[in-house]
Amino acid sequence: MKPIAVIDFETTGMSPAQQARATEIGVVIIEGGQITARYQSLMNSGAWVPPFIEQLTGISNAMVRSAPPAAEVMHEVAEFVGDIPMLAHNASFDQKFWDAELGLIGRARVQHFACSLLLSRRLLPGAPSHKLGNLNRWACLPDTGKAHRALADAEMAANLTLHLCRVLREQHGRSAVDHDFLRQLQGMSAAKVRALLAAA
Repeated sequence: MKPIAVIDFETTGMSPAQQARATEIGVVIIEGGQITARYQSLMNSGAWVPPFIEQLTGISNAMVRSAPPAAEVMHEVAEFVGDIPMLAHNASFDQKFWDAELGLIGRARVQHFACSLLLSRRLLPGAPSHKLGNLNRWACLPDTGKAHRALADAEMAANLTLHLCRVLREQHGRSAVDHDFLRQLQGMSAAKVRALLAAA
């Protein structure tokens, strides 16, 4: 498997369109069936962290105030990722923040996102829940630390993605699994995915 950059943001709200900003980013690179590199940083965008977000994530306004400027972090993490294809759990959320924070420093995304949430719905239909933490416990994947912290969540999504790739290989005989194939699967209906895998 070629490298995939698995990303997670912690933020002050649900959408950049509502003036929410990122407070932390975590990225792990997976390649050849394992995690090969990690990046994590808090980031100071000057935004206020609401109390319910602080309670959820443990990230306080004091922590954000002492963090590196968001622009500095985004330049650094953009260089870390480069043009490696990206993935996140509920990717529509993280993609919005990646694009918005990059846009603020005059940069633009050059690669596509895949989504482990969509993939898990298609490949793990028997899971009782497709929330990231629940899926990882159900699949008996490693405990990566505190949920709702960026690096722990990025590592959970990475471990889940590696598990999904194993499912494709071991249960469906799919020897070659890459980012393009994952994106193809996530865009299909469950019935079409079953038909595709049955023909593999």
